[in-house]
Amino acid sequence: MKHRSDSIPGAAIAATGTQAASPEPPTRRRLSRPERERSIVEEAVKFFAEVGFDGDTRELTRRLNVTQSLLFKYFPNKASLVERVYQEVYVGRWNSYWEEIVADRRTSLQERLVRLYTDYAQTALTWDWVRLFMFSGLRGEAINQRYLGFLRSRILEPVAIELRAELGLPGPDRVPLHIQEIELVWGINARIFYFGQRRWIFNVPLESSVEELVQLTIEHFIAGARVLVPRIVQAQMDATPAHAT
Repeated sequence: MKHRSDSIPGAAIAATGTQAASPEPPTRRRLSRPERERSIVEEAVKFFAEVGFDGDTRELTRRLNVTQSLLFKYFPNKASLVERVYQEVYVGRWNSYWEEIVADRRTSLQERLVRLYTDYAQTALTWDWVRLFMFSGLRGEAINQRYLGFLRSRILEPVAIELRAELGLPGPDRVPLHIQEIELVWGINARIFYFGQRRWIFNVPLESSVEELVQLTIEHFIAGARVLVPRIVQAQMDATPAHAT
C-alpha cells in the first residue's frame, strides 16, 4: 500500500526538504500625533485612577510602551498631564443639559432633580471619576476645589434659587442666598457621590438601583427643605433691619 505523504501534516516538507514561509507578523501602524496624544490621555486616566496621582510616569510609559522622552513631547511635565486628565474626566464629561433641566419650570423641582441626578449619576459614578476624585483630595490636587467650585456655580446655587421659587419665597435679588441653603443642596451631591464610593472605593454593592436611590434622596431633600428653607430665609429677612441700622 502506498503511503500518501500529502495526507500527513509536514510530510510534504520532509519529502521536499523545504518549508513554507511563515506569515510575517502584522506591522504596527504608526499613530498620528492626535492619535498618540489620545492614547496617552486614555491610559493616564486609567493609570491615575488605579494607583493615584503619586503614580510614577515611568510606569505609565511602560504601560504605553513608549519612552519618557516621547511622553514629555506631548506633556512637558506631570502637572500638565494631570491637568489634561482633569479636563478629560471632569470638564469634558460635563453636560450643559443638566443646567437646562434645573431651570425648566414646566415641571416641579422634585421631578427636575430626579431627572438631573439620575442622568448625572451615569457620569459621576463611574470607576475613574470616583477614584480620581478621591485620590485628588488625598493628595491635595486642585481637581476637587476646581470641580466643586464649578459645580456650585452651575448646579448648587441655581437649585437653591429654584427651591425658593418652588416654595414661593423671595428671590436672591431681595434676600441673598444663605450658606445654609447651599449646604442643603450639597447634601444631594454628597449622597450621590457616596453611592460611587461604596461601589468603587469600599467594594460594597448597592442593594437598590441608582434610579431608586436618587428618587429616595430627592424626596428626602424636598421634604426637609420645605421645613428648613423658609426658616432660613425668614431669619435672613428678620436680620436685615438690624444690619441696616
